[in-house]
Amino acid sequence: MIKVLFICHGNICRSPMCEFIMKDLVRSRGLEGEYHIESAATSSEELGNPVYPPARAKLAEHGISCKGKTARRVRSDEYDDWDLFIGMDSENMHNLLRLFRNDPKNKVHKLLEYTGRARDVSDPWYTRDFEATWNDALSGCNALLDELESQPPLFFASKYDIIRNS
Repeated sequence: MIKVLFICHGNICRSPMCEFIMKDLVRSRGLEGEYHIESAATSSEELGNPVYPPARAKLAEHGISCKGKTARRVRSDEYDDWDLFIGMDSENMHNLLRLFRNDPKNKVHKLLEYTGRARDVSDPWYTRDFEATWNDALSGCNALLDELESQPPLFFASKYDIIRNS
């Protein structure tokens, strides 16, 4: 099973949108048993809060529920629990690299890298443009899933076992 954790600043807009978009994509491709997907924050500002109402509404507009999701913070002791940490922007990347001591196993990546554009995912907290965020999240999640599905089946296990055993 491939474990993916999406990360943004507060875990109430971008990362939960990605979490639930990715879960929907995985479900639509019949891959539910092959992935474990969640999201978290780099900050503690929104801990315990639900997905921000306009983000929740944007997901619902596309038939995707995020019911029950509340913000949580990623912890340094989770590094070995996940195959990939997918950050939404440069600030998240900086915080994750610091938290995970410069990412010795190359697990930290920016979402839009997978689309060939390494720019930040549009932050609707500041722009209020949830459509732009939806578009970024959908294209990034599709590209990420395509990349993961194009890898040999044991890519993640063998890659990380080699690193762990060296």
